[in-house]
Amino acid sequence: MKPYTFEKSGALLERAKKVVPAGIYGHLSPVLLTRGAYPSFFSHGNGSHIWDVDGNEYIDYMCSYGPIVLGHHHPKVDEAARRQSERGNCFNAPTEAWVELAEHLVSITPFADWTVFAKNGSDVCTYATEVARAATGRPKIAKCTGAYHGTHSWCSPLTNGITPEERENVVEFRFNDLESLRKVIDENPGRIAGVIVSPFKHDASHDSELPAEGFFSGMRQLCDANGIVLILDDVRAGFRLHMGGSGELFGLKPDLSAYCKAIANGYPISACVGRESLREAAQQVFFTGSYFSAAVPMAAALANLKELAASGGIERMRVSGEKLRTGMLDQARGARFAVTWSGPPAMPYMTFKADEGKHRRIRHFCGECARNGVYFAPLHNWFVSAAITDRDIADTLAVTEKAFASTRQAFGE
Repeated sequence: MKPYTFEKSGALLERAKKVVPAGIYGHLSPVLLTRGAYPSFFSHGNGSHIWDVDGNEYIDYMCSYGPIVLGHHHPKVDEAARRQSERGNCFNAPTEAWVELAEHLVSITPFADWTVFAKNGSDVCTYATEVARAATGRPKIAKCTGAYHGTHSWCSPLTNGITPEERENVVEFRFNDLESLRKVIDENPGRIAGVIVSPFKHDASHDSELPAEGFFSGMRQLCDANGIVLILDDVRAGFRLHMGGSGELFGLKPDLSAYCKAIANGYPISACVGRESLREAAQQVFFTGSYFSAAVPMAAALANLKELAASGGIERMRVSGEKLRTGMLDQARGARFAVTWSGPPAMPYMTFKADEGKHRRIRHFCGECARNGVYFAPLHNWFVSAAITDRDIADTLAVTEKAFASTRQAFGE
């Protein structure tokens, strides 16, 4: 197969640069990908495949960086959205879907008693910290060093445009290090309102790290002993690892949990669920948005969550992820590469040990895959959707085998 070219995509990017800062910004920016190996604009998707504006087809292992869980253009989800769209989307007050979706989220999340809705993961992570402050009367939030919880000032990975004062009430500890959390608590007695943590460490450009035995239970004990609200940022992993929230898989019972990404299979909505003990504090925090009650994404979310459970989507993602891991690790050994494969099967990431954090080999490898129809990103964990088939896995492995060989040749190893 002839490697892909991107004439239309490149022309669109040049047009975009004239009217949009950088053309494309944030985590979708082309500068984060291998130059000349990826398109900048897409046209359409179906199931586990996506097509760019030049007509190139890809097996999709990024899933729009997480939101696509059942597959692109899923008929049941899109039909639910279409039916609601015919009746309207945004009104002076919510629709019945507001109540139905809240009831459903509470019913499937074991610790939860209430729900609020928003649009982005950043929205609900920040809201959770504000509820923690309202409940405790304390100012500080503890987060893991390097963890991503959104783009708001207190947690944005870049500090351009952000004043130091906006960060002065954020303290950090190390993931899987209870002693570092205990030290932070001891150094800020009676000052920490909440601890926010992801279900596993998935920092950009780094190997993923699953929680060590006893880490979450110890965190729960420390929070309980010190009157601290425990917040689970399940924005990225929610509904990919467990229908009850990722804490159920790893033995974490939070007080608040933030959902987004896979909740509605690509329709824009996020949610925060919480315990009864925090209901009054939740009511005290002003939280609103012109589109927070939009009905179409809520109809899509309800259909998505029901179909995900009914079809065994989470188990399918796990099995497909394990097949991908087995095949690619066999290929890496055959190509005499030492690699690190990390993260849960449905959310894997691979790095080359010889890169030593410089990402040269993984950039080349992912670029070769993209130029030949398999879409991995080099600096972010990957996603396996429920739409991935055994044929997709076989086709993927045919491409990755050649990408390993190309990488070896490129680096003279």
